[in-house]
Amino acid sequence: MNAIQVRLFGKFQIRFNGAELIGIEGRKTQELLAYLMIYRSRAHAREVLAETLWGEPHRAQTRKYLRQALWQVQTALERCAVADSNLPLVADPDWVQFNPVSSVWLDVAQFEDVYARSQGVAGAALETPAVEGMSQAVELYTGDLLEGCYQDWCIFERERLQNMYLAMLDKLIDWCQAHAEYEVGLGYGEQILRYDRARERTHRRMMRLYYLAGDRTSALRQYEQLVRALREELSVKPSRRSLLLVEQIRADTFDGTPPSGGASIGNPPPAHSQHQPDPRAHLRHLHESLSVMQRQIRQELEAIELTLAE
Repeated sequence: MNAIQVRLFGKFQIRFNGAELIGIEGRKTQELLAYLMIYRSRAHAREVLAETLWGEPHRAQTRKYLRQALWQVQTALERCAVADSNLPLVADPDWVQFNPVSSVWLDVAQFEDVYARSQGVAGAALETPAVEGMSQAVELYTGDLLEGCYQDWCIFERERLQNMYLAMLDKLIDWCQAHAEYEVGLGYGEQILRYDRARERTHRRMMRLYYLAGDRTSALRQYEQLVRALREELSVKPSRRSLLLVEQIRADTFDGTPPSGGASIGNPPPAHSQHQPDPRAHLRHLHESLSVMQRQIRQELEAIELTLAE
């Protein structure tokens, strides 16, 4: 384990040999170190750093604030370095940069590395080591980036990292469905809904997981949660895909097979299936699905006519 550990998810934390590192308690000092670590792949001009973090119109004053904060960071970190070459920060009169060869452990760096290695691989196709790494990565996400910081740069990075977090959870849910780990997948779904309770795709995935686990009642209740969340958060109704899925679950015709193209909505079983549903139930389902589509078409036509009449 590295001697210096920095955690930027949730509340800022920096520890040395397991104990909190003294000397970086100030909010701006923490923001400076966090900024240099988030953008660790390049050097930063002091003037740009000062303007970004302090935003004052007087350059002399902002550069003074930067010098003070940088001195505090360097003084605290120098006590932890075994050699000058291992210092976490490299600075000269004009530029400041995070030292790429330092031994600092950073939660965001670990998180981004796992995300990058998972790109281009479908969730269901992930191998076991990749799944374990991704599970550990989402555990690092104990909260949004630097909670309490509302600088523009931080808000941008916070949203970027949150999207990465949700994308990895999505892939883990896919893997859980493909490997019949339904309960684990539902847990990942709950994590997503804590950040976006109206995320329709996640509600659908949880409906499938409940149904495949043999709990149709909970699948239908999940749909009710979706309807309520969409109404309260966005003032909209569920999409056609959600309507079709809930009708399949009600009619007990959902088989859990994702269609081609990677979507996850269930398809009617193929004609050669040995477990083909009762034709009467299938016919009833088709009538219900047709009714749903007709209602939606009527609503859309009425909305267009009202728009044209204005």
